[in-house]
Parts: sequence; structure tokens; C-alpha cells
Amino acid sequence: MKNRYIASAVILCFFVLSAFAFSQDAQHTASPKEEERITKEVRHELLMLPHFGVFDNIAYKVDGYTVTLLGQVWQPITKSDAEGSIKHIEGVEHVDNQIEVLPTSPMDDGLRRRLFRAIYGYPALQKYALGVQKPIRIIVKNGHVTLEGVVDNEGDKNIAGLRANGVSGTFQVTNNLQVVKQ
Repeated sequence: MKNRYIASAVILCFFVLSAFAFSQDAQHTASPKEEERITKEVRHELLMLPHFGVFDNIAYKVDGYTVTLLGQVWQPITKSDAEGSIKHIEGVEHVDNQIEVLPTSPMDDGLRRRLFRAIYGYPALQKYALGVQKPIRIIVKNGHVTLEGVVDNEGDKNIAGLRANGVSGTFQVTNNLQVVKQ
């Protein structure tokens, strides 16, 4: 009889502890509405970074209360500013900063300037130069160029790739531009 009570008490404790652990997990899982709010705030904070420009590419993933930052920046301060601005968003518990800081190089800096002029100075692409945040991101790493971002049509994507390929000092161009569906 005594063993039966002990077994019942052990089983009851197991269920109570299991329920407590389940409730703790439920508290750390964001609702879809909460995750959507965090996603919007992360986007806003990243776009408001003072050093975030056309030579940077920052992407992010929101998984519950964890934000993962991805991409490349050419100034180290942009990486730290991005993480700092995201940490202060209500509900964000962890920031996994996987942003790559591109190597410092006078050759790459000159190439960035030439690429900017070649792409944004071309008459068919000048419409993308309007506004503060440029939709075509120019990422340069040791002479290798990657175009990221969005354009209106396939023709603009191809022109941007051709313009980048024509810039002296470019070893390789990867055109990852996405066409926005109208």
C-alpha cells in the first residue's frame, strides 16, 4: 500500500514537472502576430542605421524571440550598430550576428566608387538612384562583385550586371538581383 502511494506521488510529480516545463517552453515561443511585429521592427531599425548604405547587404531571420543577422558590410561599425539596434527591440531575447565585415582595401574602395557611377549613373538605371536607400546593393570583396537587391524588370537586372562587368578591376560579377513582380 505504501509503495502504491509512493509510486502515485512520483508519477504525479513527473506530470507536474512536465506541465511546468511545457508552460516554460510555451512562454518562449512567439505567436505569429508577435513574430510579425518583431520582423517589422527589425526591418525598420536596420533601415535607420546611420552607416547602412549601398555597399552593405544585411538580411535577417526572425525565429520566435531570436533574430539572426546575415550579410556583408564594408564598415565594422555597421555590424555592431545593427546588433545594438536589434537588441533593444521589445521581445528580442537573442541576436545571432553573422554579418561579415568585408576586408579593408583601397583597391576595393576605388572599385566600389567606379561601380556606383557605372550602375547608378547609367540613364536606364538612374531611377534607382532616387531615395535614401538604394535598391541595388554593390558588395565588393577582393575584386569580386555581388549585386544584391531588387529591380523592376529583367532588362534592368541584365543592364546592371553588364555595367558591373564593364568596370575595370572587377574579377567576377555575381548578379543576385531579384525582379519585383508587378
